[in-house]
Amino acid sequence: MPPETAVKKADLKEEYTRFVGRKFLIMLIFFIGIIVLAGVAATLGSADISVGEVYAAILAKFFPDHFHATWFVDTIVWKLRLHRVLMAVVGGMGLAVAGAVLQGILKNPLASPFTLGIASAAGFGASLAIVLGAGFVGGEYLIVGNAFVFTLLASFTVYGLAKYKGITPETMILAGIAIMYLFSAMTSFLQYVGTSEEVQEVVFWMMGSLGRSSWSKVGLITVVLACCMPYLLLKSWDINAMGAGDETATSLGVNVEGVRVICMALVSLITACIICFTGTIGFIGLVAPHMTRMVIGGDHRFLLPASGLMGAILLLGADTVARTILAPVILPVGIMTAFLGVPFFVYLFMRRRKEYW
Repeated sequence: MPPETAVKKADLKEEYTRFVGRKFLIMLIFFIGIIVLAGVAATLGSADISVGEVYAAILAKFFPDHFHATWFVDTIVWKLRLHRVLMAVVGGMGLAVAGAVLQGILKNPLASPFTLGIASAAGFGASLAIVLGAGFVGGEYLIVGNAFVFTLLASFTVYGLAKYKGITPETMILAGIAIMYLFSAMTSFLQYVGTSEEVQEVVFWMMGSLGRSSWSKVGLITVVLACCMPYLLLKSWDINAMGAGDETATSLGVNVEGVRVICMALVSLITACIICFTGTIGFIGLVAPHMTRMVIGGDHRFLLPASGLMGAILLLGADTVARTILAPVILPVGIMTAFLGVPFFVYLFMRRRKEYW
């Protein structure tokens, strides 16, 4: 090998190492931001505790010989606040990853879990349980069960319609829009025939809230993410190739239809597990991947985990603002994410830049 070639390869290797290192540094900054914001969020409420007491109460559970917390602080943190904070973290992470995957496999910057009718289906399922008391499971899980089942039903319907016409990004988006309007119409009908109390409950559920969080729900969402994320990360190279077009990806050995269908199924499962507990929380799956792409680039090997971290920051931050801006009144977090998302898209429109997509 000529000396010039060896030097050039060494320089390229060093440049690539720096390139990857910068991306990991950005993700580390995101992770530290989550830890700091979580500590601040856990201090907010009627009981006044400090950030240091929050961290001490958390560490005391794992290192009781080195950290200590009072019974009062331990109760406030572990029984009242921390599960809500972690619900925002795992929920925002799941919605953001789902949005990043959909934007990649559909090659559409407006793709998100809600573009494909998933949110409308969940809203209809919850409305059906609230207004008519009908559902697939009974008791306290009636609304949750309905939202989950109808979310998956919408996803399979979108896939079925796209399969009938030939699976392409365009047909999946069009099928999702059709499903969205269908379920929105049926939800509006239920609101029309429901009582004022039932309509109020439906509207509140569809605004989205983390107030129904619990440790068991956080654990379930975490398990689902842990099961789905390895496959999505494994297929990140394939998603990168699909960004260049289905024909190009196929020529590179990618099973385009198979990857698109399986990713769609996993995204639907993640989204269903989150919004059945939180209600409709929009814009996280749409905004977080775009914000991350502008910072870290479009390589899905790094974009997927970084989008998850960004989504966690956005949802946790939105919930923190929702709990404090009109305290003691707690606003639905879905309202805050909408206030966040609209200015961002105006900003994107005004910039008219495409190099981050």
